[in-house]
Amino acid sequence: MDIVLAIFLLLVGVAMGFIASRFLSASVQDNQKLSEQVSNSESALAQYKLDVTEHLNDSKVLLDKMNSTCQTAMQQMEKSTQLLQQATPIEIDGMPFFSKETQEQLAQTVTLRHNRGERKDKVAITEPPLDYSGEASGLFADTKQSVTNAG
Repeated sequence: MDIVLAIFLLLVGVAMGFIASRFLSASVQDNQKLSEQVSNSESALAQYKLDVTEHLNDSKVLLDKMNSTCQTAMQQMEKSTQLLQQATPIEIDGMPFFSKETQEQLAQTVTLRHNRGERKDKVAITEPPLDYSGEASGLFADTKQSVTNAG
């Protein structure tokens, strides 16, 4: 009987060990998956930090270039302003807007238009326009029309 009891306890122990190893190995596998996800997330975060740092450095370089370009433009504007202030002032009132020939042509155009307007005032209009009919068409007359194609 002792041998049967020993064999029975041995089988129970093997079964419990087998079940315990299954549960423990599942949790170990879960832990391995979680640690793998953590390491992936950490590497993704590190890469993101590197990307952001690179972007900020590129932005700084671009802003420095833009600043130097603006400074160059401001210096050029100051030089242009100084050159314009140093130039001898020209009499604006003495300089005509149009050339002499253009002013003569404009004066001729003005006189021609005024002369043409005077001729229109002198001509009396006694005839109606060509598309005007002197007789009533009856279109708006209040009379009954006969129907010709009643069918």
